[in-house]
Amino acid sequence: MERRGAMAYQALYRKYRPVSFDGVAGQKPIVKTLQNAVRQHRIAHAYLFCGPRGTGKTSIAKIFAKMLNCESEENAPCGKCHNCIEFQNGSHPDIIEIDAASNNGVEEVRNLIEKVKYAPIEGKYKVYIIDEVHMMSTGAFNALLKTIEEPPEHVIFIFATTEPHKVLPTIISRCQRFDFNKVSIADMVERLDYVLDQEHIHMEPEAVRLVATLSEGGMRDALSILDQCIAYAQDDITVNDVNTIYGITTPAEKGTLLSHVLNRNYAELTQQIETLSEQGTDIRRLTADLVDMLKDSLVYTYTEDVSLVQDIYLEVIRKILADVPAAKRLHMIDILMETLEKYRIASDAASYFEIAMLKMMEVPEAVNVVEPVSMKQPEAVVSMPKADPNPIPTVVMSVSRETPEEQPKKVKKTKKTKAQEPVTYEDEYIIALLAGANKQHKQSDLEHFNDISSYLNELDWVKYANALKHAVIVGSGINYLVLSVESPLEAREINDLEANDNMEDFIKVLLGVQKKVFAIDERQRQQVIQKFKEHMQQGTLPEPVQVKLTQRKQDEQNEPTTEEKLTDLFGDEIIMMEE
Repeated sequence: MERRGAMAYQALYRKYRPVSFDGVAGQKPIVKTLQNAVRQHRIAHAYLFCGPRGTGKTSIAKIFAKMLNCESEENAPCGKCHNCIEFQNGSHPDIIEIDAASNNGVEEVRNLIEKVKYAPIEGKYKVYIIDEVHMMSTGAFNALLKTIEEPPEHVIFIFATTEPHKVLPTIISRCQRFDFNKVSIADMVERLDYVLDQEHIHMEPEAVRLVATLSEGGMRDALSILDQCIAYAQDDITVNDVNTIYGITTPAEKGTLLSHVLNRNYAELTQQIETLSEQGTDIRRLTADLVDMLKDSLVYTYTEDVSLVQDIYLEVIRKILADVPAAKRLHMIDILMETLEKYRIASDAASYFEIAMLKMMEVPEAVNVVEPVSMKQPEAVVSMPKADPNPIPTVVMSVSRETPEEQPKKVKKTKKTKAQEPVTYEDEYIIALLAGANKQHKQSDLEHFNDISSYLNELDWVKYANALKHAVIVGSGINYLVLSVESPLEAREINDLEANDNMEDFIKVLLGVQKKVFAIDERQRQQVIQKFKEHMQQGTLPEPVQVKLTQRKQDEQNEPTTEEKLTDLFGDEIIMMEE
C-alpha cells in the first residue's frame, strides 16, 4: 500500500497546471485578447502559439478550448458545466490533442481532415490542439493547408510550437499568431509563492527568486526545480540548499573571483577556480552570471537606480566594481561572451574559463574612451567604445584648427577599423518609430523574417542571421524595423552591427526591401508598450520619425576614396597622407 501511495505522487508542474486563465503566470496580453475574442464572438479559425518551452502555450490552448465549449456565458470556463468537467477528466470528444512529433506524416493529416467535416458531438466547436507543429513534414503541411484556409465553421485549430521559423509561411499567414514571452521573474515568484503556500512549505524569498532565475523564463522548469528542492530540503528551503543542488556560486564568491582578477592575484584565482570545479560548479552558468553582474554594474553606473539592479548583486557592485572604469567592464563582458560561445565546442569548460579570467587580468586600466553621454537623448546614445587589447594603427585625424602644431603633418595610410560603439535608444524615440509603423508592413515582414534560419549557413550573412535569430518584430515601418531581444547585450550587438556594418544589406536580402534596424531589450519593450498605450489614451502620440536609409552606390568605382571622405569632413588643410 505504501508503494502505491508513493507512485501516486504527482509532479508539481502537472498538479498546478492552470485550469483557468486566473492561474496563468504572465502572458496577460494574450490572455486578455483570447477572453475578449470569445466575449465579442470574434473567434478565428486558426491560432498559432509561439514561444520558448514552459511559457504556457499548451496550457493556454487547453483553457481556451475549454472556454470555447463552456456552457456558461458569463463566467467561461466555469469548471462546473458538463463540457468543462468532461474536459478536465480528459474525455471530451470535441477537444482533440495531437502531438505532431509522432503524427507528422501525410497519412495522419489526411485522417484528421476526414474527421474535421463531422459536427461536434457535445460542444459548440471541435477544437484541434496540435503541439510541436514544426515537426510536421512539408507534405503534411501542404495537405493541411486547404483545410486551414477554409475550415468548417465548427472547427478551430490551435497550433503550438517553440520553433515558428520551421512552420511554412503559408500556414503562418492563415493563423492568428501569438508570441509568448518568457515569464517575468515577478510573475514567476508570485506563482511559486502560491504553490509553496498550498504545499505548506517555507522557502526563503531569496531562494524563491533564485529558482525563478534558474528557470530562465519557463514556468514549468521553475516548478520542476522547486520539486527537486523540496525533495532535497523537505519543508524548509534556503538559498544554500538551491546553490548546493545546482552547483551555483554565491554572489560573494563571484565577487571574490572578480576581485582576484582586478587585483591580478593569479595564485588565489587559480585556486578558487580549482575549488569551484571540485565542488561541481556549473562553469557555464557561472560565466553567464558574471556577465549579468558586470552588466548590472554598468546599469548602476549609468543610472544610479538600484531598482534596475538585481538585489543579490548590489553589494558586490558597490564594493568591488563601482570604481572600475566602465570601458574595462565592457571589455570584460566581451571576453566572457566570447567564452560562452566557445563552451559549445569545449570538452573542459574550466580551462576555457581560466583562460578568460587571464584575458580579463590583461585588460588595461586606463583606456582612451568617450565617456557615456546622457541617456536622455532622442537620438541614438553613443557610450563607452570597447577597448581593443591589440590596437591597430589607424589614420590620425585632426579636428582642432586651434592647435595645428600639435598634430602630425603626415601620417602613413593604414587600414582603418571601425570602432564598435554601443548604441541605445530612448523610449520616446522608439515610441515615435512605432507611431509610424503599421500592421500590414509587420505582417509582410514576419513572413520573410521566419526564414532567417536559412541564412545561418551562408558565410556572407551568418553573423547577421545569428544576431537576429531570436529577435521579435515589435513594429514595422515602410523603411525600418523595431526588434525586441531578451537582453541589453543582444540589443547592443544588433545596434552595433546596424551602425558599423552592412546590416541593411542583409535585411534587404531577407525581406526584399532595404530597412534600418532598431533593437531594444525585453524590459524596454514592456516600458515602451505601456507608454505607447498611455500616449494613445491621452491623444499625445508623437509625430512619426522620418528614418533615412544609407545610400548604397551600385558602381563601386564611384565610391569616394578615404582621402576624399576625410577632406569632405575636415578640409584638405587638416588631413595629410602619404602613400
